[in-house]
Amino acid sequence: MRSTLICAAALLVAISSFGLTEEKRQTKCPVMGGDVDPATSIRMDYQGQRIYFCCAGCPSKFKADPEKYFAKLAAEGIALENIQAACPVTGDALKKRDAFTDYKGRRVYFCCKDCVSAFEKNPPKYLQQLNPISDKSKAS
Repeated sequence: MRSTLICAAALLVAISSFGLTEEKRQTKCPVMGGDVDPATSIRMDYQGQRIYFCCAGCPSKFKADPEKYFAKLAAEGIALENIQAACPVTGDALKKRDAFTDYKGRRVYFCCKDCVSAFEKNPPKYLQQLNPISDKSKAS
């Protein structure tokens, strides 16, 4: 029994060291800190990420300084819902999601690992290629 517990503990340590633990999902508004629910909260899609807000006033505050809020979410270990459909470098469809990089609070996916290198040379250029800003009063 004791050896089983030791093996289980070792397995948990190994899994967490390889980054295979569950990501922390957004449950709070990045602007005001209120609770959010993906089924009912106001949302905005920005640079391939879906961000949820607690009230109608928060999206405009987010848009005024998105980098501030992306940094806050990243510091809290929040993994935003990624809604990308295409590679920001080539425009090709994303078939697998094994080529990606984390950039200032965003997980950005690519069609291949070569595109990750291109992105890293000029991230702002390629972030502009991702979906435009859209506000939604309810998640669909």
